[in-house]
Amino acid sequence: MSGPGGGRPWYWLDVFSDTPLAGNGLAVVLEADGLSPETMLRFAREVGLSETTFVQSPTVGGADYVNRIWTVSGEIPFAGHPSLGTAVAVALRAGGTGPPGGRVFRQQTGAGLQRVEARFDEGAWSASVEQEPASFGEVFESGRVAAALGLEPSSMDRELSCQIVSTGLPALLAPVADLDALAACEPDFEALATLDDSPALNLYAFVHERGSRTVRARCFGADLSGIEDPATGSAAGPLVAWLQDCLDIDRIVVEQGVEMGRPSRIEARMESGRSLVSGAVTVLGEGTVYLPEEEG
Repeated sequence: MSGPGGGRPWYWLDVFSDTPLAGNGLAVVLEADGLSPETMLRFAREVGLSETTFVQSPTVGGADYVNRIWTVSGEIPFAGHPSLGTAVAVALRAGGTGPPGGRVFRQQTGAGLQRVEARFDEGAWSASVEQEPASFGEVFESGRVAAALGLEPSSMDRELSCQIVSTGLPALLAPVADLDALAACEPDFEALATLDDSPALNLYAFVHERGSRTVRARCFGADLSGIEDPATGSAAGPLVAWLQDCLDIDRIVVEQGVEMGRPSRIEARMESGRSLVSGAVTVLGEGTVYLPEEEG
């Protein structure tokens, strides 16, 4: 999986949106064998998106490819929209729109092997990823999390607690009282570090109206250099697992990115004990990128 003369195919996609310039942007570099971690990080910083991925040859049995996922701060073991967008890029490279019913892959990430599917129906792409079984971590008093969100304790949901949950990447789920509280969030990453020192923790503030399957959310990543994430599949997966555990809700639609002008729609449901996260993928462009080979 390496391009001749340093030239490698790449795609620019918007994930969790069926229209351009919404959702969460993603750059995918294919045939990325031979690139050093330093080059991958520098390119991720050059692009400046929340994540950039590099597709390499698999190193374990059962995998179709390695999906290496980078933020502007470093490599992370797993993420949601990079899983969906990369699957679409791999499907395009493998033969355009593919067979009816879509293409199914096994991606290898730092979190393990995940089943991903890319589908092309009625002229549009969508994709899904089956995430790792949910791991439920520490529960926090909501007032402490309020400080990390720049809110008063009264702005938090009075009935639900805050908890770290991971399906491959940890998310601190932080239920707030209403949409006004969600709009007022101004994250304090120093306060967040007093709760958990994970360099890749997502602080996921959300509003859930009881009896509804629709959630509004915002995500602030400790590793995104202050960039708000417009769509976070790696947090929507933990959220639906947590809602099933707390409120017996096994499927949701997450609206995210509204406050920052990049509306996103994430579908998440529980299936055979795992979170399945799905959404639309829009292809913005494709081409060739020239990056230096690793020496030695």
